[in-house]
This record gives sequence, structure tokens and C-alpha cells, in this order.
Amino acid sequence: MADTAQKMIEDIRAEAQFAREWVGYAHPSEVVLAAMASVAREHFVPESVRTFAYANNALSIGDGQTISQPYIVALMTDLLCQVKCRHVLEIGTGSGYQAAVLSLLVESVYSVERIASLHKQAVQRLYLLGYDNVKCRLGDGYLGWSEHAPYDGILVTAAAEQIPQALLAQLKPGGRLVIPLGEKYGAQMLTVIDKEQDGSIVRREVLPVRFVPLLPRVSE
Repeated sequence: MADTAQKMIEDIRAEAQFAREWVGYAHPSEVVLAAMASVAREHFVPESVRTFAYANNALSIGDGQTISQPYIVALMTDLLCQVKCRHVLEIGTGSGYQAAVLSLLVESVYSVERIASLHKQAVQRLYLLGYDNVKCRLGDGYLGWSEHAPYDGILVTAAAEQIPQALLAQLKPGGRLVIPLGEKYGAQMLTVIDKEQDGSIVRREVLPVRFVPLLPRVSE
């Protein structure tokens, strides 16, 4: 694993050089890269694509969902952790990989997934791998997880056309929301939303991206 993970980190650094004009800095912090190198990504992808687990591209995890490419995981994590984060909300648990990375950098992670099968698998996977500061919930990501609010940071791993107001309400003053915004399967921008102490919002577009859409949960 070590050699493969190190190649992933090298690929992240290389892509970051191409994206630096958009992002504004050379590469994610070494703390974030070290956290990513220590998470065994092969445990978070289906066996059929495990050979490609550390490749710098998105992979299908079933149910029409994907695990994001390592560079995007690193970038979103880095953007979130530029503000002081202890308690973080993630929208879109997926396989649990992003939550696992975050768990090494913050005190607690609360993660919401709308698809029951992915939620069940992620809960079991995170438990077996020892990520015990991650709590998962099956629910509607648009509604967040109000019981544990306010959050220092919120990270959304699916694209919304508009900023979900419930998530803004659950973000602590001084906190940060990192979210892809744009059309379903169309033009999207990775966007940073900072909530000032007076409740006002500062918005910054970072990078063009392509994510699956953020959808409400449908009762089964």
C-alpha cells in the first residue's frame, strides 16, 4: 500500500500545479496529504475496481455514485481545514472515504447519506477500520443534521444548484462550507462559503468540477 499511496500523493501534487492558477496556491497542505496517505483507499472501493483505487480519477461505487478523485478530495479537505475545524458535517457519505480522511484531521465528523445500501456499507466499513469519531446517518442531505449543529465546517460531496439554506443555518459563525454548485451533470464550480461573525456570507469560486447531483432522500 505504501508505494501506491505515495504515487497517489505525487499525482495530487502534479495536478495541483496545473490547477494553481484557479485555486491560488501550489498544493494542499502536507498535513492533509499525510492524512490521505494513511487512509487505505482500497477498502473504500468495490473489489472490481480495487486495482485502480489510488489512481487520480473518480471511481464508481455503485447506485450511480462515485468516490471522488484523490486530488479533489485533497483540495476540498484542505479548503475546509483552512479554518479551525473541530466538528464537521459531511453531506454524501458514499463509501466513507472522505469521512475517514476528515476524521484524522478533526475531532468529530457527522456524515449524512441518502442511499440506504451505501449508508449501511459505510457504517460497517468505518467501524471495522476503527474510525470511531465518525457518526453516520441515513437522511436528506439538504436538511443537514441539526441535532449536532452548529458545525465549524460543512463539506458537500454532491452538486447543488443553490446553497441549501438548512446547511447555512447549521454553520457556525466563522465557519466554512465547501460545496460544488451548478447544474445537474452540467457546469459546476467548487465554491467556498464563509459565514462571517455577523452572519453575512462571503462566497468564492475555486475550480470547475463535475459531481453527481445532490438529491433529496426518497423514502423506501
